[in-house]
Formats: sequence, structure tokens, C-alpha cells
Amino acid sequence: MTEAARVLALLAERGHTLAVAESLTGGLVAAELTGVPGASAAFRGSVTAYATPLKRELLGVDGGLLAERGAVDPEVALQMAAGVRDRLGADWGVSTTGVAGPDPQDGQAVGTVYVAVAGPAATGAGAGKVVSLRLNGARAEIRREGVRSVLELLLEELSGNARAQDTEHIGGN
Repeated sequence: MTEAARVLALLAERGHTLAVAESLTGGLVAAELTGVPGASAAFRGSVTAYATPLKRELLGVDGGLLAERGAVDPEVALQMAAGVRDRLGADWGVSTTGVAGPDPQDGQAVGTVYVAVAGPAATGAGAGKVVSLRLNGARAEIRREGVRSVLELLLEELSGNARAQDTEHIGGN
């Protein structure tokens, strides 16, 4: 079973939904998810906000933050994940932002990538979890690794959340 299939199975099992905000990956995360039969049971949709102003306009990322740090930033990734979750009415939001090359962007080197997740327990723009990556390889490899990494992060969060719920349920009996 692929990571995307595992993510969707865990979400469907809980009756939860997912929304995706993509910059670096340009729609590849959504394509990976929608390639799984039955994805519509948990996948709400995605926003590919490739241009920096769209991160503010469509996802609610703080304009001052974008002006100060640029689009390739861990806080931007968190705000993208929380923003897409809120805007698309999902339980979970994930995001990707970074530099795939060939040139640096916003003072960040090629291979600098941030992936983030914002879940149902997260409140506020800064809540959630972000992972910083420093990737090597060609543009396509960096983008593929961004897809794999954001799905892996979500799987970890869903698995951790499942264990906490199971423990709490067992302890309550």
C-alpha cells in the first residue's frame, strides 16, 4: 500500500478529511492522493499557490511574514497548512513550500524544503508541525521527495493521534 493510500485509509477510518496547499510540488501531492481509488471519501481538495501573493490571498498567509522572510519559510508552511484546512473546511491540512531549482529563491538554497501539517487539535495560524528538509538532486527529485515527505509527516501525525486516542479509550473502560 502506498503512503497516499495509507493516509487516505486512516483518514476515512476516522471520518476525517484532508486539504492540501502546494507551492514547491505544484499539484503533485493532490495527484498522488487522487490516484488512489476512493480518495474522495477523505480528500476535499487542494490549492496550488505557486505565486507568493496567492499564499496570502487564497490561504491567508500573513503578508508581513511573506514580505519579511519570503515564501520559503517554516512559518509560511505552517500558515499554508492551517489556511488550506480552514478555507476548504477539512480536518487536516498539509503544505509544501521550498526551492526545487535551478536557482536559489528568497535567499534560500536549492533543496531547501518545508512540509507542514495542521490537524484538528491545532488552533491558530502557528499551530501544527513543520519539518525542514535539505534535499539534494535534480528539480524533479526534490519535488518528488517533497511529496513523499509531506505524506510521511501526515502519516506520523495520524498514527500518533490514533495511538493517543486508542490509549485514552482503553484507559476509559
